[in-house]
Parts: sequence; C-alpha cells; structure tokens
Amino acid sequence: MRTVELLLDEAADVAVREAWRRLADAGLPSQARHRSPTNSPHLTLAACGELTAPIRWELAEVAAALPLPVRFTGVVRFERPTSVLAWALDCDSALAGLHRRVWEAIASDSPPATLNPFHEPGRWSPHVTLGRTRRAGAFAGRRVAELLPAPPLSVRLTTLRSYDTETGALEVLEPHS
Repeated sequence: MRTVELLLDEAADVAVREAWRRLADAGLPSQARHRSPTNSPHLTLAACGELTAPIRWELAEVAAALPLPVRFTGVVRFERPTSVLAWALDCDSALAGLHRRVWEAIASDSPPATLNPFHEPGRWSPHVTLGRTRRAGAFAGRRVAELLPAPPLSVRLTTLRSYDTETGALEVLEPHS
C-alpha cells in the first residue's frame, strides 16, 4: 500500500513532536514510541495499491500547489478500530480542494475496493496523529488536553510524500520540472 501524505512546516513539526513527548512521558500511547526514521508528523490524504504513472502525473500537479496554509482546530479522538488522539485541521476550501484532487487522482487508476472509504471526500477528517493504540477507549476519560501544548495557530503543509507500507520506503512527490 502507498500512502499520500503532507508534511508540516518546521515549527509545526516541532510542536507535534513535543505533544508526542508529553504523551509518552505521561505513559499514554504516543507516536514518539515509533522510532522508525520514517515516522514524522504528517497529514494522510489517501492510500492506494500503487502509484501508477497517471496518478503520479496528477500528484505532481498537487505538489506544485504547496505550501498550503492551514490551521489546527483542537484535539480530536477517533475509535476506528484503533483509539487515535490527534490535532484536527480546519478543512477549509483550499485543503478540501487539494484533498479532492489527490482522491480523484488515485481513484482514477486504482481498483475501488483498494481505497480506504475514510479518505473519501466528505468522509475524510484531516488530522495529525499524536497517539494511537489498539486498546479501545485508551484516551477516553483522561485529561489529555491538559497534557498537550497548544497547537500552533498557523501551519503550512510543505511537502507531498508517499510511504510504501510494504518496503518502508519514503518518496517525496515533486512537482513537474
């Protein structure tokens, strides 16, 4: 599986890593526990089985639209099927439009059964994961928000990349030259 992700600007990356550290220090599930060099704060836009030439062409067009300013809106929790704690992003028209372009690119050349319905426009909930675990309700009833630093007011999404879940390889998706 190949993800399509956006990386954060340096200040936002530092803030997310601080949130990871605070969760880990409190003994809560945290992305800080994932020591892989590929683990960095990011926003997942979609995933597909393969980045074909037509998909890559469209993604290069998306990469040319970066950086994109966005803003965090606060803490959000998901239970699907893992417990996830995240900072939500405002899905304004610019972010929604960029996401739709990515979705349409991968959907145009991928078998529908291979696409994650949570990434579909209208269902996608933009967020940057702070902690995740398979324990249901791991963050429920905890005063997690008090542990976390305030998210940065302004953030720029700077780089489009793909992660290959089978090989562990990262690839920056560049604009057309």
